[in-house]
Amino acid sequence: MNVVVIVTVAHHASDGELALTPVHGEALLTHTVRGLLGVPEIDLVVVAAPQRCALSFSEAVRGLACRVVTGSPHQAFAAVEPDLPRESVVLLHDALRAFIPAETVRGVIAAVGDSPVVVPVLPMADTVKVTDASFITGTEDRSRLRTVQTPIGYTLAAFRSAEPWDVTGAATVPGHPDAMRVTTDFELSLAEAIAAAPKNEETL
Repeated sequence: MNVVVIVTVAHHASDGELALTPVHGEALLTHTVRGLLGVPEIDLVVVAAPQRCALSFSEAVRGLACRVVTGSPHQAFAAVEPDLPRESVVLLHDALRAFIPAETVRGVIAAVGDSPVVVPVLPMADTVKVTDASFITGTEDRSRLRTVQTPIGYTLAAFRSAEPWDVTGAATVPGHPDAMRVTTDFELSLAEAIAAAPKNEETL
């Protein structure tokens, strides 16, 4: 089984620049790619770089054993698909989730054999309210709610037909708090602490 990871920015126009935010002296993207390359089950990491950030992304991963393709996740996939065996697993990973533990990545990879699409999730810790324009109108049952993380794991066939980031119908595995998206000053301070901490085999 081959495992290829496509690292990209996910949701907002500013995510490309956020992926270049320095953490402990290196871009978030650098931490993300280096960590993934340290997972033995992963055979190839491909970075899908937005056009406006292509040069900066290439600089951020200079010296790391990955490929950079300018364009969308599916364009990055197309660049490597001809070389992939039929039983390959494709992981789609948000570049801003730089510190996901290796064990969580392994959990996604292992579960793809039982389901064509797999996503790591965390239980909701906060109470979730329903509102109209001005008032609270109800309370959601948080026992049924989860926050979604990445990498999303796919069989080769599932990724070919997938709409990136749509995980409706996906199987779930446990996520991890360290796999947060680093987008705010508070999250950046947490990322600095994680990056500065002594490394162990469970953390990317």
